[in-house]
Amino acid sequence: MSGPTPDSPEVLAPITDKAQLIGFLARGARPKEQWRIGTEHEKFPFLTDTLKPVPYNGDRSIRRLLEGMRDRFGWTPAMEGAHLIALSDPGGAGSISLEPGGQFELSGAPLKTLHDTCEEVHDHLAQVREVGDALGIGFLGIGVSPKWTRAETPVMPKGRYAIMAAYMKRKGNLGLDMMFRSCTVQVNLDFGSEADMVKKMRVGLALQPVITALFANSPFLEGKPNGFRSYRSEIWRDTDPDRTGMLPFAFDTGFGFERYVDYALDVPMYFVYRDGVYHDVAGESFRAFMRGELKQLPGVLPTLKDWSDHLTTIFPEVRLKNYLEMRGADSGPWRRLCALPAIWTGLLYDQAALDAAWDLVKGWTAVDRQTLRDAVPREALFAKVRGRTARDVARDVLSYSRAGLARRGAKGCKGRDESSFLEVLEEIVEAGHTPADDLLALYQGPWKGNIDRVFRDFAY
Repeated sequence: MSGPTPDSPEVLAPITDKAQLIGFLARGARPKEQWRIGTEHEKFPFLTDTLKPVPYNGDRSIRRLLEGMRDRFGWTPAMEGAHLIALSDPGGAGSISLEPGGQFELSGAPLKTLHDTCEEVHDHLAQVREVGDALGIGFLGIGVSPKWTRAETPVMPKGRYAIMAAYMKRKGNLGLDMMFRSCTVQVNLDFGSEADMVKKMRVGLALQPVITALFANSPFLEGKPNGFRSYRSEIWRDTDPDRTGMLPFAFDTGFGFERYVDYALDVPMYFVYRDGVYHDVAGESFRAFMRGELKQLPGVLPTLKDWSDHLTTIFPEVRLKNYLEMRGADSGPWRRLCALPAIWTGLLYDQAALDAAWDLVKGWTAVDRQTLRDAVPREALFAKVRGRTARDVARDVLSYSRAGLARRGAKGCKGRDESSFLEVLEEIVEAGHTPADDLLALYQGPWKGNIDRVFRDFAY
């Protein structure tokens, strides 16, 4: 999960042909011994006394959180103009960034084992709790903001988000909810070759709805049930059809780096970043950019940094960069933040598990995959594909992943291998109800319809 530095001559040189774009993706291939696990997760900060969202400025604010992380733990600040908008670990161990509505995100370091990545999650949550407690700020891991309206949700002062928000209004109906009211956990994983990337992407795309079902954790909106188990997943169905979805072309004969590049070239751009300024080019073509024909920046040619930026504005269920991003899960509590990288690592980093997973899904058609994807936000584990429920498929997937993790043989401090991180998911499958079902039972039972209890009972 490494590559050329952002300011290297290679990255800043003008792009002159498509081969450079293909090469950018292809250079992600690395030998198995160098494969790493990069976990990202988001959570909602809230004011512990009022349960309101945390504004960017003020005595109890996102800015104060970032400053506290900087001052207490030595994180390096990143500025956009006068605004502190991100932090990086000086030792290269990940970064902290802000999503559009103030969602606090850890982009973890590429780590060798799940024990390492789970320790990273634990240390990060301990740090944010320490800083947050001093400010009267708590953190909630859930897939969609359960209480606040869009109007109540703060807007972070990042130039790219203003451009994206304006464009979202032209595409789909729920793009602003995606930006401002959703939280996810994802894992970034390596590939060894183009063929390995293709197989992993196909397995990832086919099984992403099953993972969504296991992690479904967003049944509330604006204080009441919303009719879905994963409303976050439903949001993605109505965000922007040009840059989201199940990528059926990934299953076509001959799919590889070049075909993904062709797809990405046809996804409309959002912005070009030059000299500290985000230039609004929303809706323009990267192909025109390569010809120097952007009307906003006539004669300017893109660099690989622009290409890298553009790839981050594409949101399919599995995203290809110099690695693969598995993007289908709602955020949740600590155990599930570790379980998400675990299930995918067991499936994709062990050849026998990957082969078994491919055998499971290779007969599914594009219609099968899309039908499952469309049903999961409401039905979760009881959505069906080819006569089987997602719960049935999840049971198989967990068995493959558990075996793959056991074969990796990575032991933790108590002598347990990485498969122990799957136990929370196996409990979900055995019980036959999702985290969202548990939340709804609490809402309709002990909470007596009081959504405020989710903040009290499920904050980190």
